[in-house]
Amino acid sequence: MDPDPRLTPLVSWVLRIGVVMEFIGHGWLGLGRVAAWTSYFAVVGIGKPTALALMPWVGALDVSLALAVLFYPVRGVILYMAAWGLWTALLRPLAGESAWEAVERAGNYGVLGALFLLTEGRGVRSWFRFRLRPLVGPLLARVAWVLRLTTGLLLAGHGVLGLLVRKPLFAMQYGIIGLHAPWLEPAIGAAELALAAAVLIRPGVGLLYLVLAWKLASELLSPIAGSPIWVFIEHGGSYAAPLALALIERSRQASSARGRRRAPAAG
Repeated sequence: MDPDPRLTPLVSWVLRIGVVMEFIGHGWLGLGRVAAWTSYFAVVGIGKPTALALMPWVGALDVSLALAVLFYPVRGVILYMAAWGLWTALLRPLAGESAWEAVERAGNYGVLGALFLLTEGRGVRSWFRFRLRPLVGPLLARVAWVLRLTTGLLLAGHGVLGLLVRKPLFAMQYGIIGLHAPWLEPAIGAAELALAAAVLIRPGVGLLYLVLAWKLASELLSPIAGSPIWVFIEHGGSYAAPLALALIERSRQASSARGRRRAPAAG
């Protein structure tokens, strides 16, 4: 497959913007002291008063990391952010919530994992700089699979929360826009599971754009239902994963088409 010189910087910027949205959204929520987060601090033995006092500091760090990724990314910091995204997702089941809450937040750590794979990693100095490797060959396949798994997991997690867990928040959000039916959340959850399976089996470009549109629309229900807009922004990884994968698949298709056009001439 002929490499597309535009693909690597384009995919890296999509991933970076997704990460920036995630950490700015999460950070700004922390600056506002989200009372519900105190249960996550309690997992590591931090009481409510201390948790509320620490939240602005954690939020300020998140915002600082987002600005670093936007203006001066560093490979080592990206790995730390991936670990932090995974840890904050795991805090939900550790605090007694469904394990699918962590799965649904795959965008919080999967997108950072894909961005980390894109960076050059030779020697100690590589941890303190940001150099991209071209998206070709085995690296292209690895990054595509990370994004594929990330997109599939975030859809599957959200789908199970609607189909089996019956998360009350979903019914409330659908009700805000006038959708009231006992079968609605399970039906949407089943459709999301079908989308997840389709992405894992054969992630076509059109399918991935559909997933992107669905994630944007479904996450917009949070601010419509009264949540801060930062909740929508915090899910930036859930938008970046299908979009970046769509760009990769579109490049693959274009390369295959060029190869077919040249084949008769070569023969």
